[in-house]
Amino acid sequence: MIARLDLRLVPTGLAVWAVTLTGLLVGWFPAAVLALLCSLAAPLVWRAAPTGPVARGTLAVLLLAGVAATGIAVRAYGVEHHPVRLATEHGERATLRVVLTSAPRPLRGAAFGARRAADRSLVRAELQSGELAGRRVRAGGAMVLLVPTAGWRDLIAGQQVTATGKLSPPRAGELTVAALQVFGQPADVGAAPGWQRVAEDLREGLRRVSADVLSPAAAGLLPGLVVGDTGGLPPEVEQNFETAGLSHLTAVSGANLAIVCGAVLVLLHLVGAGPVMSAGGAGAALVGFVVLAGPEPSVLRAAVMGAITLLALVLGRQRSALPVLSASVIGLLLLLPDLAMSAGFALSVAATAGLVVLAPVWSSALRRRGVPIGLAEAIAVPLAAHVVTAPLIAAISGEVSLMAVPANMLAGPVVAPATVFGVLATVAAPVSTWLAGVLGWLAAPELEWIILVADRAAAVPGAAFDWPSGTVGGLLLAALVVVGLVALRGKRIRWAVAVVVLLAALVLVPVRTMLPGWPVPGWSMVACDVGQGDGLVLATGGPDEAVVVDTGPDPQRAAECLQRLGIRRVALAVLTHLHADHVSGLAALMGKVPVGAVAIGPLREPAWAMDDVTRDARAHRVPVVPLLSGQRVVWPGLVLDVLGPDPVLARAQTADDANDASIVLLATTPAGRVLLTGDVELPGQGRLMSSGADLRADVLKVPHHGSRYTTPLFLRSVRPRLAVISVGEGNTYGHPSAFVVDDLTRAGTKVLRTDQEGDIAILPGPQGPRYVARGGPLRAGES
Repeated sequence: MIARLDLRLVPTGLAVWAVTLTGLLVGWFPAAVLALLCSLAAPLVWRAAPTGPVARGTLAVLLLAGVAATGIAVRAYGVEHHPVRLATEHGERATLRVVLTSAPRPLRGAAFGARRAADRSLVRAELQSGELAGRRVRAGGAMVLLVPTAGWRDLIAGQQVTATGKLSPPRAGELTVAALQVFGQPADVGAAPGWQRVAEDLREGLRRVSADVLSPAAAGLLPGLVVGDTGGLPPEVEQNFETAGLSHLTAVSGANLAIVCGAVLVLLHLVGAGPVMSAGGAGAALVGFVVLAGPEPSVLRAAVMGAITLLALVLGRQRSALPVLSASVIGLLLLLPDLAMSAGFALSVAATAGLVVLAPVWSSALRRRGVPIGLAEAIAVPLAAHVVTAPLIAAISGEVSLMAVPANMLAGPVVAPATVFGVLATVAAPVSTWLAGVLGWLAAPELEWIILVADRAAAVPGAAFDWPSGTVGGLLLAALVVVGLVALRGKRIRWAVAVVVLLAALVLVPVRTMLPGWPVPGWSMVACDVGQGDGLVLATGGPDEAVVVDTGPDPQRAAECLQRLGIRRVALAVLTHLHADHVSGLAALMGKVPVGAVAIGPLREPAWAMDDVTRDARAHRVPVVPLLSGQRVVWPGLVLDVLGPDPVLARAQTADDANDASIVLLATTPAGRVLLTGDVELPGQGRLMSSGADLRADVLKVPHHGSRYTTPLFLRSVRPRLAVISVGEGNTYGHPSAFVVDDLTRAGTKVLRTDQEGDIAILPGPQGPRYVARGGPLRAGES
């Protein structure tokens, strides 16, 4: 079958990609040298062998690679010598008039302190004019703006704005002139083009209808399936999709367009439309979808890949699909060279190649062995897509999903109807809210099934395993995939592989889960490795029940720690204070296990965090209760005494004082007394020492990740045998302070760090508390 594939344009596509990457990564001069070499080599090849397929192929490679190298060299030179780019070297301030080419998108990722990543948004724009150090700058050039989310969130692509900020160099590998750090509001905001406003109104209608008739998770998923809008998708669902290998469903891809255009083709076929009308209808649907999703590079890429997918899967022209794919790659890279660095572009090309090259072959082979056609395609399509994209995904994420193929097989059949119902609801929303609601309601079962599949697949032990990231890891997995595909052509090897896979499923995965000896029996407290933040778990003495103190900065890591510990119920989740590195994992935790109540202190700042906690708790029907100094909470194996903060003082403080308004808990456990201090700093530590409370403890959770704002007098008041520092590896805050660690060590305290030990369990021992790091040997904590 491989011999019958038309590979003539593949080398040309790879050459164009390579020279484009050279210009983006290395600069305009090497690209210009490549262009010159191609122009010199082409006549020599023509003179040496003017005819013959090899000569023609080589000549095509040289000519198109030369064109691509010339284009990228010219563009890279213009960007590198743009006056705005030159100004970035000195961090100059600039006032620029730009046209937005994308809507502002809140930044994702872990947030810390009183700030969260989503408070800042990224928006792409095209420079129109501006003023730089009193001089005018010329128009032209792509810009990236980092802006306050609150003042910019309502803008859409196509609007002109004036922005003032500080220039900084852009990310390497892009034809972007500069990044502009903006801290103010947009000025002189122009009206958006009519078609952009209509598209935004349609998207807003879809979000509104989804929220009205669907559950919160499904309401966040439907806009993701239709237009790639994942802003409303709960973080725990998003993480499940990544682990299960389903995250591609919420990105605008060729699959979205293939579904929409395929539905139009089926409808036109049913009404007896001819080939011309059917092609025109599908083309109109494609253009409409691009307008709806927004004409950004990723959407344009998806439009091309969707057309190719239709060509291969709907029209059945497998032989012509690969040349068309190669030609599309060449055209897109010549038009939008930034795509050469896009992971999404690489994944789209690989997935499309897998669908048009491998999927038909494997589907035919399965049908020859008696597998029904529907089941054969259901197996072949996700398997082909996963096999060809796995090396890229591993290189990007450092992870390989074992559940991607079965999860896609289970979810795949309902993606198309859910997407079609979502598109119809989007179109119907401006005309009839009732009709749009009915269409959204019809999508509900499919959406809930996809969410269930993602949740169950992500919960499978060993659903994903670590793999070396970067180019080396990707190439290593690619080599293994190629060797495996060649080896599997033999019947005996296929049987051997099937046996190995079965043994791995039945033996290795359970063993992998059980061997590390985690959780260690009898633990009283676990400091979870949640990164640069706090996430502590206290055993209550009830079966599979615990109290959680803080949930870390990452949306998932605290929930994953509970899953490793086998916790099935959280009696109380205490948020010591409302900084993002202590509360960001709450929503995911409540989405994974039942929570009895969420406890917060008297300071309800910052306001955005309080709003998030209240909203998430209400969504999961969890009460939010106050926890005040002097209170005591008792379980069979745990007593919590609240030592701080002083409620009167805390209520008078502001968001800037949130650290010193942390809830301070003294936990009495079978392993001894444990002092949990949140992020209290010098004033808060002074108030604790002057309060008259007995601060002595066997275990101390060191305040504020071991920051330098911890007094030796406070440490001597506690006199712990073990000191646990919850801190992120490679953090930029200098945590923990060497002075704090030295003070503890000189006093005979064993210092434990989550960035070095991972999860740390504290257990009772005959002579004091003991500890064990996840997967490590049991150790005593003698003072």
